[in-house]
Amino acid sequence: MRRREFITLVGGAVAWPVATRAQQTAMPVIGFLHPAASPDVGADRLRGFSQGLKDSGYVEGENITIIYRWAEGQFDRLPAFATELVGRRVAVIVAIGNATTTATKAASKMTPIVFMTTEDPVRLGLVASLAQPGGNATGVNFYSGELTAKRLELLHQLLPAATRVAVLVNPTNALTTESTLRDVQSAARAMGLQIEVVNASTSQEINAAFATFARDRPDALFVGLDAFLNNRRAQLVNLASRHTLPATFANRDFAEIGGLMSYGSNIGDAYRQVGAYTGRILKGAKPADLPVVQAAKFELVMNVETARMLGITVPTSLLAIADEVIE
Repeated sequence: MRRREFITLVGGAVAWPVATRAQQTAMPVIGFLHPAASPDVGADRLRGFSQGLKDSGYVEGENITIIYRWAEGQFDRLPAFATELVGRRVAVIVAIGNATTTATKAASKMTPIVFMTTEDPVRLGLVASLAQPGGNATGVNFYSGELTAKRLELLHQLLPAATRVAVLVNPTNALTTESTLRDVQSAARAMGLQIEVVNASTSQEINAAFATFARDRPDALFVGLDAFLNNRRAQLVNLASRHTLPATFANRDFAEIGGLMSYGSNIGDAYRQVGAYTGRILKGAKPADLPVVQAAKFELVMNVETARMLGITVPTSLLAIADEVIE
């Protein structure tokens, strides 16, 4: 055998296993897009997402890679992030929230999307139907939007003498805010309540809103569902306490740090379901064929310690149906 042929043969023999190893170790990449900032999402939610993936056989760093993008409450950044993830040819994009899903759907009609929305994705124009989504997106509706009227009803049960309720919303989160105001105003009319809408999309505007509450003295505060407002939960809970203003919130994050009450879906479980669907798509399932999951776990959390501080006696009827009572 000629020397050159021998070198070529040996080189090919060495190169082939290396190439094979590279193929074997290539991992699918997930894009994860969230409107909030990373530290504000909550470790329990991300654990739920990881658990859903693990249940499907995927573990970050072992057989999948995840690219995280956080909008830090700046909803105008979502389209650019969605376009970037599509450009990186990720296997699937996880889109958390209504605005995030809308931006991701606009960025691609081909990349598989697993979403988490706060209200009916059919009404939002994201899927053709819940049973047969069609297109490239499916996911979880965790119903917090649809629970708006129920949350106001529970607040009215706690404060039956209340007549004026301030509603705090983030105007930059247009889709969710529009739905919140539509539902809360309709429910308020049925209960004979007066609604005062106050906007806040920055920390300074939250402070200004509470300065307005100090002057106008509403009977209670209804904080709208929103990633930015959730990020500012410590500020909101502290200001509500300082102004002795009874407030209701959309998720337990608030009640756990001193908020009076919360009513909403179990978001940790919704994240788990999103992880499970992401895993199914990585295994070859098509979003068009995966029915939208409807959240089934809802929880009322009452902070009795905060109620006592505000001079409120929580009715036994509410304590009886509460999923958790914080003493």
